[in-house]
Amino acid sequence: QVQLVESGGGLVQAGGSLRLSCVASISLNLMGWYRQAPGKQRELVATTTRSGSTQYADSVKGRFTISRDNAKNTVYLQMGSLKPEDTAVYYCKAESSSLGYWGQGTQVTVSS
Repeated sequence: QVQLVESGGGLVQAGGSLRLSCVASISLNLMGWYRQAPGKQRELVATTTRSGSTQYADSVKGRFTISRDNAKNTVYLQMGSLKPEDTAVYYCKAESSSLGYWGQGTQVTVSS
């Protein structure tokens, strides 16, 4: 069973920065971050492949950076210029050719 463990969430003031980490139990090509605010649908934040290609939601482009350490099966999300609208539970997701997996999520709260 594949396991994903997120860390790095917390409380930060508007304009601040935070870095999230996600460690997978095995190596998977596609890894990324999603978020879900209360009463809203879960949405894509950013994704990355082992080869280094990336994809970002328009709402975070220019503020967030996704990166990974393939040797450690770890993906990071560096979040800067945080806004109260970024407040959500952030989930790590990993996909193989046939299956997808979700972490349990980590809470990010941005105070105004």
